[in-house]
Amino acid sequence: MSEKVHVLLSEEEVEKRIREIGEQISRDYEGRSVHLICVLKGGVFFTCELAKRLKIPVSLDFMSVSSYGDDTKSSGVVRIVKDLDEPLEGKDVLIVEDIIDSGRTLSYLMEVLRQRGPKSLKLCTLLDKPERRVRDVQVDYVCFNIPDEFVVGYGLDYAQKYRNLPYIGVVEL
Repeated sequence: MSEKVHVLLSEEEVEKRIREIGEQISRDYEGRSVHLICVLKGGVFFTCELAKRLKIPVSLDFMSVSSYGDDTKSSGVVRIVKDLDEPLEGKDVLIVEDIIDSGRTLSYLMEVLRQRGPKSLKLCTLLDKPERRVRDVQVDYVCFNIPDEFVVGYGLDYAQKYRNLPYIGVVEL
């Protein structure tokens, strides 16, 4: 199968918006530290770029959840593949995600993490597809709302390919 990828958001657009979101988060958490939870694997590129732009103390942990496999549509079944290494109790927690689509994964994840007693729990995403939402999820920080197309790059993949693209592209199958 041969796919083509065309640019939806350029590397420059993505970097500029991450800088803006970083400034907003730094203002919102001024005088506090924030505990970032990177949702692997796709969120790692965005989390690293975001963390570099925060002007507040940052701690970091990783979690891996799965609902896709190698398909382009969510299976609807969410499972934790890798859990956090540190407790969340009393921390200001910011979940950092690459994309929010149906909301199933994040709805499940938010519920699981709320039960762990964080002081606050917010959500930041690089990309949001609100028109695809089947579960109500409050997204506190959104870099880009995008159309309902299958996107890759900047950590997002298609069957483990294209994560390393420095821009957001649309896969044409």
